[in-house]
Amino acid sequence: MKNKILVHICCSIDSHFFLQELQKKHENDKIIGFFYDPNIHPFSEYQLRLLDVKRSCKKLGFELIEGDYDYQNWLRAVRGFENEPEKGKRCLICFDNRLEVTAQKAKELNCKFITTTLLTSPKKSLEQLATVGENLKQKYDVEFLVYDFRKNGGTQKQFLMAKEAKLYHQDYCGCIFALNKQRIEQNRLADELFSQIGKQILPESIESRIELYQNRVKLEEQNIDYKIIREKFLNYRLLNGLVKDTLTEICSYILSYSYLKRKKAKGKITFKIGEIFYFNREEIKFIPLCTFNKILKTKYRTVKELIFNPPKFEDEIILRQKLLNTPLSLSPIIILDKVELNSKYEIFIDSKIYDDVKERLIKVFN
Repeated sequence: MKNKILVHICCSIDSHFFLQELQKKHENDKIIGFFYDPNIHPFSEYQLRLLDVKRSCKKLGFELIEGDYDYQNWLRAVRGFENEPEKGKRCLICFDNRLEVTAQKAKELNCKFITTTLLTSPKKSLEQLATVGENLKQKYDVEFLVYDFRKNGGTQKQFLMAKEAKLYHQDYCGCIFALNKQRIEQNRLADELFSQIGKQILPESIESRIELYQNRVKLEEQNIDYKIIREKFLNYRLLNGLVKDTLTEICSYILSYSYLKRKKAKGKITFKIGEIFYFNREEIKFIPLCTFNKILKTKYRTVKELIFNPPKFEDEIILRQKLLNTPLSLSPIIILDKVELNSKYEIFIDSKIYDDVKERLIKVFN
């Protein structure tokens, strides 16, 4: 009779290699994957990693079960350990949290053994994982399998296999605390945590990656060959922005790649050329909503409607190019319901323009 092994899965990079190596050790046993990772933040990143794990398990022929995304309970479990380093006490609590649920699921499924793909991650401690596993064995009477597939060139083989399988390669472990610490050390913006009010898909956001990897699956289903290539580019995020007249805040939409060095400008609209109204400070331009609609062939009735249901990011770049006739302009462009000459405004724009790398999906035709 086959034994059943329930394998906690953290990500496809680890699981794609680990599951195949584990099957070699247990040729006659049934291996079941269990994706239980409430530590992953934001939820969109969780969805992206799950998408890739599903694809990987399907390719390899392993059953996969998804656990609950119990983020609030995970936060409560690690409270007080937010500032712990990688492989510190927070990680131990995190392992204990996820593997205990794995052990509970194993008992439910009558699995005699459990293990975790975390054992393969170079960033995780085998000793910590083994300690957690031993405690679970005593508590739930399930055997925790500890295999070190990293040694003898295993890690190099793992990453080569991931590259050949075109897996999604995340660059942080998953939790918000590790992400923030890592981005501070890298002097990088944690743009994984940014999401537009209107759900616009921003360049190289997690949502854009989900879209790319979903399209990858569609191409594979159609047997269309493809490549995922990486390109350097200048990315943009608007952190905060508003327009005020002498008394109140004006409903406004700040176009992508609008940038103010000092983050603040005060002045008035002094003249108009064509469709564009010119501010007398910081090369700021205004256009009324009707001009926005005319150029992009949209039908927004108010700027508020535009804010909550914006066009594609790429359309904003097209609009900027048509208005200013240059692809490299960083001049702020602000859309108001109506624009009038001599109007006085105080403008705040806090935005970031930074080096980044994005992935592109390209069909390959032989």
